Amino acid sequence: MDDKTFNEPRLALNRIYTKLGDSGQTSLAGGQRVPKDDPRIDAFGVVDELNAFIGAARVSCSEAKAGHLGELAEILRRVQHELFNLGSILATKPEDVHPKQARVTSEEVEQLEREIDAANTELAPLRSFVLPGGTRLNADLHVARTVCRRAERRLVAMARQDEVPAAAIQYLNRLSDALFVWSRWVNHVLGAAEVLWQPNEAASAIKRSE
Repeated sequence: MDDKTFNEPRLALNRIYTKLGDSGQTSLAGGQRVPKDDPRIDAFGVVDELNAFIGAARVSCSEAKAGHLGELAEILRRVQHELFNLGSILATKPEDVHPKQARVTSEEVEQLEREIDAANTELAPLRSFVLPGGTRLNADLHVARTVCRRAERRLVAMARQDEVPAAAIQYLNRLSDALFVWSRWVNHVLGAAEVLWQPNEAASAIKRSE
């Protein structure tokens, strides 16, 4: 096992409910009991939510049945594992972190940057803000993007009172950018027009023009 390999998880989930959380508290990886609305719990809870939406986007990739989307589905699968690694480190107090514990690193950040650049080279420059839509997959990726931004905000807030690895915030920042670029890229691959923001499509503007 080299220095860049994380330990495999050792779990035995035989019972799903324990009743230990009925009092509004839960346990961190180091065994500490904390309220369920603790900023650390909130942070990795939103990361977990993001992982679920990434999973939904993967399903949409498969249902779209376009050859080029298979590569994106594999990238999203990797991202799901990376988000679980991020959740692992967020669920652990800094003093309890094991050197071999799963986490996101600068390598994951750099890989996302390469994937952003690769997808962006196929896209026309933006001349307007875009709205989610055009295809279901585009909308799914936009939902994931907004949840990713929320996760990033939670980590920034948590960092004001507790230690947060710099790579964790960087990773979520790049991932939200990647999700935006991928949302545009899938419409390009699927031949769907982007939905551009039109300020005068608002109800008040339409009424004035009548």
